[in-house]
Amino acid sequence: MDLSAIQTETARLISDVITQTGLKKGQIFVLGLSSSEVNGGVIGHNSSAEIGQVVVKAIYEAITAVGAHLAVQGCEHLNRALLVERDLADAKDLEIVSVIPQLHAGGSGQVAAYALFSDPVEVEHITAQAGLDIGDTSIGMHVKHVQIPIRPIIRELGGAHVTALKSRPKLIGGPRATYESVDTFREAGK
Repeated sequence: MDLSAIQTETARLISDVITQTGLKKGQIFVLGLSSSEVNGGVIGHNSSAEIGQVVVKAIYEAITAVGAHLAVQGCEHLNRALLVERDLADAKDLEIVSVIPQLHAGGSGQVAAYALFSDPVEVEHITAQAGLDIGDTSIGMHVKHVQIPIRPIIRELGGAHVTALKSRPKLIGGPRATYESVDTFREAGK
């Protein structure tokens, strides 16, 4: 696996996703990553710490440059808990759980984030405004309703299928209601 190519493609991918989601300062962005899938294998069976480091570093740098917060989803062995910075967990009063991610219990993305973050903690639940799923890890449970799928510029990273989500406020009130920026929501749904 060409790690330099993965880094370049990840940087290009996250730049596009940030633009398409309109991610803003203070918002939360969730990342689901299967390095096994990026590596051409099956999710959970061929984890690569090196791929995790390259991908997470590129995404972390882009997300923090915007002033947003990165939450990295763990694998099923950690019940899809999320690794975040303690200051975010404290500010949002998120429930912290006790576990340190490992390559095969948390995954390469969480292991990489654990090394990168200044004060990492695991939390049980989060509501993010947007997210990126590399390898079909099912991040939807962590993205605020109403979720809108976006089509990233890159549809595969290595061997992994790539999808992304953003959210918008619910349109309520029925046919008599008007919405301040309904055209923005309609455009996003195309």
